Amino acid sequence: MRIEAADSDHAHALSKIVILLGGIVVALLIVFCYFASSFCITIVLATFLSILVDPVICACERWMPRSVSSVLLIITGMAVLGLFSFAIFGRASAIADRAPIYAEQIRQMIAPFEHKLARMEETAGKIGADAPSRAVPEVKVKQAPSWPSYVVRGFGSVSSTLVVLGLVPFLMFFMLLQKEKWYNTVAYVLGPKHDPNEFATRVASIVRRFVISNVLVGLVMAILTMLLMSALNVRGAFVVGFASGILNLIPFLGAILASMLPAAAAVVQHFPLGTIVILIAGVISMHVVSANLIIPRFVGTRINIGPVAATAGILFWGWLWGIFGILLALPLTGIVKLLIDYHPVLTPFSNMLGTAVEPTEPPDAVQDPSTSTSSWIEVSK
Repeated sequence: MRIEAADSDHAHALSKIVILLGGIVVALLIVFCYFASSFCITIVLATFLSILVDPVICACERWMPRSVSSVLLIITGMAVLGLFSFAIFGRASAIADRAPIYAEQIRQMIAPFEHKLARMEETAGKIGADAPSRAVPEVKVKQAPSWPSYVVRGFGSVSSTLVVLGLVPFLMFFMLLQKEKWYNTVAYVLGPKHDPNEFATRVASIVRRFVISNVLVGLVMAILTMLLMSALNVRGAFVVGFASGILNLIPFLGAILASMLPAAAAVVQHFPLGTIVILIAGVISMHVVSANLIIPRFVGTRINIGPVAATAGILFWGWLWGIFGILLALPLTGIVKLLIDYHPVLTPFSNMLGTAVEPTEPPDAVQDPSTSTSSWIEVSK
């Protein structure tokens, strides 16, 4: 009996040590991701894009080698992205030329409020002058970073951002070319008790469903916003509508940010209050429909995370990588939950992130990638 109790205490102590070491490893990993954000973001972008385009590469292997199809697809994608960016830049430059006019109009609109605020400050100053003066210690307040620094957070300077974006295509090419090596790496990390095909398929499903559904929804929202602004004769429908559709991809805050742009365009163009209300209500209504009906149908069943976990994930990844972390918070949190699901000891943590899971029985044998009829990152049907 004493031997059994000693063994139980020893196993309990070992489990505590393992949990402590695991917490230290996770903390070190978070620190590394924070300080090496440019490196991590580059790897994540290249991995997600490789998973996204791999089915096209697999289809092209019937007619050409994988290396040739990968190069052609990457070059074509870069050319299309460059042309699209050039078109958007031309429209944005036209709006930027009129920015001083818009700024003056906004300044005239808020002038009455500034005058009232100045009178309130003057009144408060007179009241404070009657009170006995006391020496107040000087307090230096550190200025908060501006929103552009938050947008590029994780990338660094403009030059480092260009370097990151330039390295992504090269990393994509090598990842697509060495798919079997990545498969073997996944199989080694998971161990012999888990099927790497199932894990890779679920990861691919999370990434593809999230990216494809959000891109399609963003384009549809942009087109609908353009049509709504054009119907109301609001100028700048193309650029403002496109930017509004992109902002809809931001979880939770997307509806507010997306509705502010068309409303601001209508305000500076002196449209009546009714038009501004129609724009705001229309954009918010479209966002509510897409966020509650369309996106959950394609993404929610695959990511399988609860609303509290999704909110916490957005806050965490936003703190870690800025706007990039916010945009990809849901798939990244879903992948973290998927990794936790493969360890029965961490089942309580998995239940906190999503629905309760039962430990799955390990498969009889691990499927070899050379004999598999499906791609290791094929979307499950």
